[in-house]
Amino acid sequence: MAERTPWSLSGALRGMFAKKTIDEETWDDLEAALIMADFGPDITDEIMDDLRDNVERHRTTDPADLKRMLRETLEERFSRLNSTLTLSNRPAVVLVVGVNGVGKTTTIGKFAKFLRNFDRSVLVGAADTFRAAAVEQLATWTERGGAQIVRPQHEGQDPASVAYQTVEKAQREGYEIVLIDTAGRLQTKAGLMDELSKIRRVVEKLTPIAEVLLVLDATTGQNGLAQAQAFVQHAGVTGLVLTKLDGSARGGFVLAVQEQTGIPIKLIGQGEGIRDLTGFTPHVFVQNLVG
Repeated sequence: MAERTPWSLSGALRGMFAKKTIDEETWDDLEAALIMADFGPDITDEIMDDLRDNVERHRTTDPADLKRMLRETLEERFSRLNSTLTLSNRPAVVLVVGVNGVGKTTTIGKFAKFLRNFDRSVLVGAADTFRAAAVEQLATWTERGGAQIVRPQHEGQDPASVAYQTVEKAQREGYEIVLIDTAGRLQTKAGLMDELSKIRRVVEKLTPIAEVLLVLDATTGQNGLAQAQAFVQHAGVTGLVLTKLDGSARGGFVLAVQEQTGIPIKLIGQGEGIRDLTGFTPHVFVQNLVG
């Protein structure tokens, strides 16, 4: 049996924009495609209203015009928040937060590789001391990313002290970027947020924190966002990292999560490999999304 081609927004749009004219079927198909791509009903309604207004204002019936308008509408919305990473401090300290299972450990390794590609020296702090296996997993991915790691000096070491040692070493040895892994789960949410606050306070005795990046698994959609709300509310998150973003099938979730949180997407992961994490560029993303 032939392998089924995965659904994608660009594939769904190809047929409807190949037609000779814009008709009601075009609008129905477009609305269904946006819902399928995980934009969610509210954002889909807003995009549809904008596009109908634009088509009427320009008095066009050409599907090619509608496609261009869709690109422009999406790009404008994606660009409302600044997706640029703020890493100018030396060292630039980045806290990486998120619930367990979203790909936080692998993301740190991929992010290290991404930074090494720009010839930045990277030091990783293994401050998730709550899980016994976390340090070894992080060490493996850090090595793959071409970075160095600071491990806890003993089992159960206070996470904030590991973070402090990492930043201290970075300052002493001239590392440019510090990535600090943090726990994704403790006995209570309050305990976890208190732990993150403590790490922040301890690190800021040495240097300001440049970014707090929240890792989200795109395949979990709205459920994943609900799980991560405590981080959004209490951890001082400055940017989002979306992992497991399988092409344009869930591309709408990128916009939905950015608009719901008011926090910009800064990195996206679209594969399992060490190089499969890139910066988020709205123009490029929309081109790939719409086709």
